[in-house]
Amino acid sequence: MYDAFTLANGLRVIAEPINHFRSVSVGLWIGAGSMTEKPSENGLSHFLEHMFFKGTGKRGARQIAEAMDEIGGQINAFTSKECTCYYAKVMDEHLPIAMDVLCDILLNASLDEGEMEKERGVILEEIAMVEDTPEDIVHDLLCEAALHGNPLSQPILGKSQAISAYTREDLAAYRAAHYRPDNIVLAVAGRYDAQKLRQLAEEHLGGWQAAAPCAGLERTNCFTPGIRRKVKDIEQVHLCIGFPGLPTGHADMYPLSIFNNYFGGGMSSRLFQRIREESGMAYTVYSYPSAYPGCGIYTLYAGTSPQHAEKVLSMLREEVRRVLDGGLNMEEFVKAREQLKGGYILGLESASSHMSSIGRGELLLRRVQSEDEVIEKINTVTPEDVLRVAKSLLDHPNAASLVGRDVDKIPESALLWR
Repeated sequence: MYDAFTLANGLRVIAEPINHFRSVSVGLWIGAGSMTEKPSENGLSHFLEHMFFKGTGKRGARQIAEAMDEIGGQINAFTSKECTCYYAKVMDEHLPIAMDVLCDILLNASLDEGEMEKERGVILEEIAMVEDTPEDIVHDLLCEAALHGNPLSQPILGKSQAISAYTREDLAAYRAAHYRPDNIVLAVAGRYDAQKLRQLAEEHLGGWQAAAPCAGLERTNCFTPGIRRKVKDIEQVHLCIGFPGLPTGHADMYPLSIFNNYFGGGMSSRLFQRIREESGMAYTVYSYPSAYPGCGIYTLYAGTSPQHAEKVLSMLREEVRRVLDGGLNMEEFVKAREQLKGGYILGLESASSHMSSIGRGELLLRRVQSEDEVIEKINTVTPEDVLRVAKSLLDHPNAASLVGRDVDKIPESALLWR
């Protein structure tokens, strides 16, 4: 059961009562991420997220932190490709304070130029930290290769040169275009009083008005079979192979998730057992699906030594071919399906996870599914569904990315399999 309503200004509220909890999580979900940025705006969603904690007309940065510390609460935020979320978790009696603080930073962030210069340095260090983490770089490069020409290919953090040049006016203009009541969801989960929640939403957010909406970005080139390489003098070669995936909300996401558990989603998966346990060719090897509005990527990753890189690529290719030709048996299917159900249920054992689930669902899909609905849909998946979806994605030209020593010497034929 959910409490759902829309304010007169278009802001949507979705809430899930969990009365055996003594906590409540509240999040403000904004439809602004790297996929909503023009190339000249890349990194502004994340920059704004940082700046919202640097002070308002009512509170300075320290007062924002102290307001939550004084009640034993937690406050934070994150930016993704699809959205930005500002969230807090508090004891149920402190929901009014959490709402006051979150709505204050949402509506009244001052974007002080002095604080902006400090935070610019923090973000540049964050970008530099990614450069020191080749496993992060290789996944960003895969997005560039597989989604070339699509805003989804852009990095969430932006590029150093652009971050160094952005002005307060750039941040303010981006906020005005995307931080609008009709582009925001307020999500709440835990113990709360429904009537008081409605009153808080009206009090803090009901009077907010915005200018006319901005035009959406055109998203073309949903998947491109390309290659990106970055030569880096490190001990391992990090490599990704990418296939077309499924968009957010696609009905076949459940068969794909079951397939992924079987193929590369855990320690008993086919990729892990073959490439690490049986061959000792890689310390880390896994696969995962990424779903975005309009498209997705299915990724295989391995970290290995430079001398084993081509062999590992060949083994990945062999495993893809084996599963396409041979499928999976009933025992493997049941194990992967139960793993998916268990992971889903165990991942919802906090108010924060419930809030994230309903907030993201309402923002991106305008719908929320109950636990029972999700479990029922997983249970209706058949082995034939799993193989059908696997073939529809893996039997397709792929993209690839590599980071490490001598990756420029690996032939294209080892990377692009069709």
